[in-house]
Amino acid sequence: MSGEQELGITESKAHATGEWYAELVQKAGLADYAPMGGFIVTRPRGYAIWERLKNYLDGWFKETGVQNAYFPMFIPESYLEKEKDIVEGFDPEVAWVTKGGYDELEEPLAVRPTSESIITPFLAQWTRSHRDLPIRVNQWCSVVRWEATETKPFFRTKEFLWQEGHTAHHNEADAIEEMETRLSQYKRLYEDVLAMPVLTGRKPEHDKFPGAHTTTSVEALMPDGKSVQGGTSHYLGTSFAEAYDVTYVDEDEEEKTAHTTSWGLSWRALGALFMTHSDDQGLVLPPTLAGTQVVIVPIWDEDSMDDVLEYAEAVEADLQDAGVRVELDDRDHRNPGFKYNEHELNGVPLRIEIGSYEVEDEEVTLVHRPDGEEVTVERDDVAETVEDHLDTIFAKLYASAEETLEGEIREAESREEILGTIGQHGGYVKCGWCGDEDCEEPIKDAIAAEIVMVPKDRDEEPIHDECAICGEEAEETAYFAKTY
Repeated sequence: MSGEQELGITESKAHATGEWYAELVQKAGLADYAPMGGFIVTRPRGYAIWERLKNYLDGWFKETGVQNAYFPMFIPESYLEKEKDIVEGFDPEVAWVTKGGYDELEEPLAVRPTSESIITPFLAQWTRSHRDLPIRVNQWCSVVRWEATETKPFFRTKEFLWQEGHTAHHNEADAIEEMETRLSQYKRLYEDVLAMPVLTGRKPEHDKFPGAHTTTSVEALMPDGKSVQGGTSHYLGTSFAEAYDVTYVDEDEEEKTAHTTSWGLSWRALGALFMTHSDDQGLVLPPTLAGTQVVIVPIWDEDSMDDVLEYAEAVEADLQDAGVRVELDDRDHRNPGFKYNEHELNGVPLRIEIGSYEVEDEEVTLVHRPDGEEVTVERDDVAETVEDHLDTIFAKLYASAEETLEGEIREAESREEILGTIGQHGGYVKCGWCGDEDCEEPIKDAIAAEIVMVPKDRDEEPIHDECAICGEEAEETAYFAKTY
């Protein structure tokens, strides 16, 4: 993805989404492909967006009692095997280290696909009394899952960045509350930071995290009609605690087994962000995550240069004082049109144009990145005005994504309707479902769609009385969609 390249996107988001996305990631300076298949190099612009996302989420975690830690990336095979469901669930994707230098290791080490089997033993060490609970730890790290699928930067790579939280609690109620807290924080991240509405639900029994009692997720709809699992939160029951002996002595001096949770969000959220908002001109970012929120482009000729630059520098200073992330693009070897295109490609939410007319009239011209809306406003109180416009840009992005999501949730009452609706429109199709995994297979086999979630409330009445596939009594509502 490196080397000399023309400025601007040549592929169409609407007609060639995959090719468009690959070009976007390259030309917006987000990532390069690594020399090993299935891996990417995250470039500074892409990593900075991840850092800002991380800062939001990390702050919310800490407000709710979470502490960060770090555990080894290598997990002894014997640790992994203590929880059989983990082994069965991840075995095809585990990368193994069998040699250190020239010497064979006494025990193979797994490169972490997830960290329950290395973190839970330490939760056991740190838990003795009921006073030690709850324990809440989180780590920001990378994991490796040796998938055979084609690389899609930020969506599907063998190594990816994420956070994984792990907690231990006195009882089921406390652990479930923890699971819900993290799920709500993921939803908040998407809606309040990424400007993306999401659905929340529960994974069906056959698609839970290996060893979990309950898996919940946020699901985000992409412009091509596919769903992205945007973050997951699991109630693990006592299965991991029993496997790794996480016990405590309660107030009555009785030994009890702890209830545990785990929850994680990866940089797949970045892929969802880029694909949702960006367009054929390039990257589109919400002001919350943009490295540069505002770019000032001065427009001058030989006679007006000094006045325009002085005026632009004063506007820049006002915005900096207000905490706005602003850049003054005063390069003299690029014309304004080139600058406009470059900053649009890089996803700067708001552009300020300042020429001799703006200087004379004591105004600035504002241009919104998402839709090109242009408005000229007074120079006075420019910082407050700009902040209002940044809020408006965020609202525009959210409203557009919300309209798309609301229009892409449909109902079906038969196998034929599910196949036809997803085949024609994509999006989500909800229907009655008997709960039998076998009823998912005809949909998977025909169009590669699957059940992405069911309602969190297990007592919620199904949308239809009968299963859309087999006609038996429906137990719950299933949401079918194609997925990344």
